[in-house]
Amino acid sequence: MADDIEAMTRFPVPDVDDLPDDLRERIEEETERSGFTPNVFLAYAYRPSHFRAFFQYYDALIDNSELTREEIEMIIVAVSGVNDCYYCNVAHGALVRIYAEAPLLADQLVSNYRNADIGDRHRTMLDLAVKLTENQAAVDESDFVRMREAGFSDRAIWDVGSVAAFFNLSNRMAQLADMRPNEEFHTMGR
Repeated sequence: MADDIEAMTRFPVPDVDDLPDDLRERIEEETERSGFTPNVFLAYAYRPSHFRAFFQYYDALIDNSELTREEIEMIIVAVSGVNDCYYCNVAHGALVRIYAEAPLLADQLVSNYRNADIGDRHRTMLDLAVKLTENQAAVDESDFVRMREAGFSDRAIWDVGSVAAFFNLSNRMAQLADMRPNEEFHTMGR
C-alpha cells in the first residue's frame, strides 16, 4: 500500500496487528494475492463484525454467481459511477480493465454506461442495475422480460440485482468513511 494514502479519513484505521486473527489472516491473504492491501479491507476492519459480514456476502456474490466476473465488475462500476463512488470507481474500474481485457471500458462505464462499447445484452444488464440504483420502485415485469430476452436466467437476474444492491450499500459506506483507493488501482490493467 502506498504510504501516503490513508484507507479512510473519517474514522480511525486500525493497526492490522491489533485485529482479531480471522481478519488479520484474511487481510494477509489478500495482500499476498494482490501484492498490496486494498484499503477497503483496512477500512472495514474498523468494525470487525461488519468486516466479516461484508466480505462473506461479497465472496458469495463473486463465487456463486450465474454472471461472469467481467459482468459482475461491469455492474459494480456502472452502479458506482451513478453513485459517484470514488473508491469503487477506481478499484473496480481496475478489475473491469483486467477481466474484460479492455483498457477503456471502465472509464466509459463510470462516465455513462449507455455510451460504452458494450453489446445489447450487457446494456440490458446494466439498465436493470442502474434502474435499481436510481429508482428501484420503477422496476417491473418489463425489466424481467427484457432480461430474459437478452438471455439471462432468473438466477442471473437475481445476481444482477444482488450485485447492484450490495454495491449501493458499499458505495454509501465508502462515501461515509471517505475511503480512498490505493494508488496501485489507478494504473492496473492500463
